[in-house]
Amino acid sequence: MKRNHLTLIFILIALSFTLFSCTSAQLGSTIGGLGGAAIGGQIGDKSHRSRNAIIGAFAGAVIGYIVGNEMDKYDREKLNQTFEKVPSHKKVTWVNPDNHNKYEVIPEPAYTSNDGRVCRDAYIQAVINGEYKQVKTTACRNDDGTWEIVK
Repeated sequence: MKRNHLTLIFILIALSFTLFSCTSAQLGSTIGGLGGAAIGGQIGDKSHRSRNAIIGAFAGAVIGYIVGNEMDKYDREKLNQTFEKVPSHKKVTWVNPDNHNKYEVIPEPAYTSNDGRVCRDAYIQAVINGEYKQVKTTACRNDDGTWEIVK
């Protein structure tokens, strides 16, 4: 087995251990990391798939951590409402009344994914504990009407 594959397997195993944690940040980071690794490993030149998987794992873990840790129930409800009701390219902002984190979300037009779900991309800028963060994410609507972050 190539060294790159061993590195990837090590990263995935390390990420999976956090599944047993009780914090939503670690769970979000793990799910995001595993999803990012799976996606990253499938794109690009075959000779660089291990590297792409590692990059995907890192990017997914960061997004998953932000969503899992920094966004509490109030913020997730606001984000769900944004994906569901806000017109494309219209900026939505809010400040969490409990932790004073600030969010700015700009949703993109809806589209149908390969599996038939309605999805939207969005740019999220946040100030969390005084630290600026920015991500582009994708969410798809579940059958129950809630939106699930998939990337």
